[in-house]
Amino acid sequence: MTITSPAGFRAAGVAAGLKSTGARDLALVVNDGPTFDSASVFTANRCKANPILWSQEVVKDGVVRAVVLNSGGANCYTGPDGFQTTHAVAEQVAARVGIGAGDVVVCSTGLIGLANDRDDLLAGVDAAHAALAVDGGNAAAEAIMTTDSVSKQVVVEGAGWSIGGMAKGAGMLAPQLATMLVVITTDAVVPAADLDPALRAATRVSFDRLDSDGCMSTNDTVTLMASGASGITPSLPDFTEALTQACTDLAMQLLRDAEGADHEIAITVLNAASEDEAVECGRSVARSNLFKAAVFGKDPNWGRVLASIGTTRATFDPADLDVAMNGVWVCRQSTPAEDPAGVDLEPREVSVTIDLKSGDARATVWTNDLTHAYVHENSAYSS
Repeated sequence: MTITSPAGFRAAGVAAGLKSTGARDLALVVNDGPTFDSASVFTANRCKANPILWSQEVVKDGVVRAVVLNSGGANCYTGPDGFQTTHAVAEQVAARVGIGAGDVVVCSTGLIGLANDRDDLLAGVDAAHAALAVDGGNAAAEAIMTTDSVSKQVVVEGAGWSIGGMAKGAGMLAPQLATMLVVITTDAVVPAADLDPALRAATRVSFDRLDSDGCMSTNDTVTLMASGASGITPSLPDFTEALTQACTDLAMQLLRDAEGADHEIAITVLNAASEDEAVECGRSVARSNLFKAAVFGKDPNWGRVLASIGTTRATFDPADLDVAMNGVWVCRQSTPAEDPAGVDLEPREVSVTIDLKSGDARATVWTNDLTHAYVHENSAYSS
């Protein structure tokens, strides 16, 4: 169950010496074709790392033949020399695989301001190329981990075709992606003109709805490659549905591994005037440290939910809001309703339902609680 489950792909994960632990820290994924269509989405952060600046140009023609990823350092705000390192890595991959550097997406993750050793990276590329294999997906998924406690992988089967994916991320999970790197592969025949809207539709309701701590990273990348090796062309709706399933599965794996979290929280907003307004309300609650701390303390404090809704531009009557926590409607018409003592917050999974009574749109945003362990992890972070 890896990114090499779809036909036409090889992968590898090796130790290039970027991590002090000696663990795997460089991954390579190669599309052997026969087609090389692709689509990508990147962080919306205006402060972008060197690999993002490089890769944004690479993907413009809809062709990507290889993705190289390193953990151990983000190569962000490392000056012109850092960009040259990214360029050199792409050139090295291209030379080894026999393609153009303009078809190589480069991804990095780790600490901002840390200059990755170029010689180590180039040697790592050589080692990864030598190790490329159709069963190399697990090693590749391990190589991109930073504070992740487990690797994240998924496979979704279609009718004679499939989608595979790997992701990393355990903190700074905020929309328009997360502090994450994601590579998705498919052996379906799908042109780039269709991959792009399919990927954007899938990320819109998966990764973009994941808001762990409200912090947006500088390196976030999701790249989708289609090899066409199955010879099968699915309908665009069928492909988009399968891709959305894969992205959602990976997003939930990211949420479950969020740094120090004790609870995963699904905030569903019902009967909003528009989907955008539903998302805005859900995101406001997800970003409330007061609410997240209350869930950590197992306190069903619905007042903090209402207070967060009130900061949005959504359409609602402040005197007529309903809120449920784990199925208990603790608030009706903006007043106390069922006894909050009936809310069991011992399980990891927590649901919050908000009824705005303003339309028929709905959306779910996912977050986690704010714990002592999260503070500890992010006060002593190492890549």
